[in-house]
Amino acid sequence: MVTIERQNPPGLHTPPGYHHVTVTSARRTVYLAGQCPLTEDGTVVAGGVLAQTDQVVANTAAALAFAGASPFDVVRTVIYVVTTDRSTLSSVWDRLAASEIGPAFASASTLLGVAQLGFPDQLVELEVTAALE
Repeated sequence: MVTIERQNPPGLHTPPGYHHVTVTSARRTVYLAGQCPLTEDGTVVAGGVLAQTDQVVANTAAALAFAGASPFDVVRTVIYVVTTDRSTLSSVWDRLAASEIGPAFASASTLLGVAQLGFPDQLVELEVTAALE
């Protein structure tokens, strides 16, 4: 059985929902490519940043399941959002944390506002690393 320890070291601020340090005993690691807000036919989802976040959630859940992992196995996430607005960043974080993959965001996590992403009109991307036996 894999152990995953999520901790906040003394002397560091208490983060809102995630942990500074994630340590695992895993022998197998799963690295997902950046999950984009694309439908199965490769179309970027319309409807704005939250609609795109929902598609990223669905794609990430499918990729984790394919690898034999769950959100509880995730040890690191990096979230990219095309914005300079902190409230937009917060909205994406809240949507992810409340989603079916929400437990993934209790681990080490980074949330970034960026200038642009790889696909035209893409507003969100999610990188995920999971630890398995």
